[in-house]
Amino acid sequence: MSRDTDYSLLEPVQSNGKAAPMPLLTLSDAVALIVGIVIGAGIFETPSLVASQAGSDIAVMLLWLAGGLVSIIGALCYAELATTYPNVGGAYYYLKRAFGQRIAFLFAWARLTVVQTGSIALLAFVFGDYASEILRLGTFSSSIYAAVVISLLTVLNIVGLKQGKLTQNLLTAAKVLGLLLVVIFGLIASGNSSVPVESTSSGNWGLAMVFVLLSYGGWNEAAYISAEIQDRQRNIVRSLVWGIGIITAIYLLINLAYLRGLGLANMAKSSAVAADLLRTIWGTPGALFISFLIAICTLGATNATIFTGARTNYALGQDFALFNFMGRWQQAPSSPTTALIVQGAIALALVLLGTFTRKGFETMVDYTAPVFWFFFLLSGISLLILRQKEPHILRPFRVPFYPITPLLFCTVCGYLLYSSINYTNVGAVVGVLVVAAGIPIYFWNHHRRRA
Repeated sequence: MSRDTDYSLLEPVQSNGKAAPMPLLTLSDAVALIVGIVIGAGIFETPSLVASQAGSDIAVMLLWLAGGLVSIIGALCYAELATTYPNVGGAYYYLKRAFGQRIAFLFAWARLTVVQTGSIALLAFVFGDYASEILRLGTFSSSIYAAVVISLLTVLNIVGLKQGKLTQNLLTAAKVLGLLLVVIFGLIASGNSSVPVESTSSGNWGLAMVFVLLSYGGWNEAAYISAEIQDRQRNIVRSLVWGIGIITAIYLLINLAYLRGLGLANMAKSSAVAADLLRTIWGTPGALFISFLIAICTLGATNATIFTGARTNYALGQDFALFNFMGRWQQAPSSPTTALIVQGAIALALVLLGTFTRKGFETMVDYTAPVFWFFFLLSGISLLILRQKEPHILRPFRVPFYPITPLLFCTVCGYLLYSSINYTNVGAVVGVLVVAAGIPIYFWNHHRRRA
């Protein structure tokens, strides 16, 4: 296989001259998307859980630093895949080349029905929870907020790429500024972290890393905009490194603020660590401010998840006749309109499911986690397979220290897959069954095509 013949494989997915994605995203747009999708509710929920397992101030900081390093390792693997195979389908395209259409179809089906739509619903529920602290809308306030925000942001992204990315840039800037305010007030607070405290637990660092990596999750979404990034050979790598670097710095600073303002023991006992920190400084207004900030953070993460999720649905529609209604790209607004509508409808159905269970956030975590980590593991393995399967293809970026780096990444993914199965409940079973339902749908599509 010559290099010349391989270049045709690098083109974005498109359909016989029809409208296709264009490289309209700048480096700053890509960084805003990565930061926006990662910094959601996790940094307000997980630090107390990490502190309860760490056992010391230093251990807390080391765990969050380790999370950033693991994310960088994964990002380097994704950077090679994304620069070598820039495609709007992202990991769907890598899995198709490495494992064939069956696995790729199941991945796209999982993103459509479980992973991405479940994440959208999860984030929307968190937004609803904290927006309800500011203004309650009756018995089902959280669900009403969740449904409204999914609908509005989906419409905004249908209107066009320009509007979607502008909204994302503004929301990301707002959340970063808000978090920096929390950091500043936490660092100047007269907390009790300087007082020696006993270990808060026996120190289960493995469990602590589960919570840390949950908070770092989402940077891989850069793969789904690789075909739309300008100067992608340089900017894909740079956006991942800059994005994760900014996220790691913010996470380290805000955990330092928690430790300084509350102390390790109080941080570990807290059920709402950011609210407790601001309450000690500002009282009730502080708690209202943190509710508003968390709402902004989850709003930005929801918008970014909607933005990237529809790209896989578009790629699925390009390859499978049964879903070709999603494989249409509207050139004027530069968006996969039908794919966005279908994604929004499924996310709204999951909001309804979460409303019935009365545990929206927890249900969506259980529903998405095992499926997410299974396909994340396969994405890492696909790098190893494609290196062997297509050795002569031009690779603008090669992951350093190959094969150690991807093997380390796969090991972490395997551990998180085990942990997600071990710690989740019935919601995980439902998620797996929904993915399994894609198997007969694949064969039905295959039969229709042959007929």
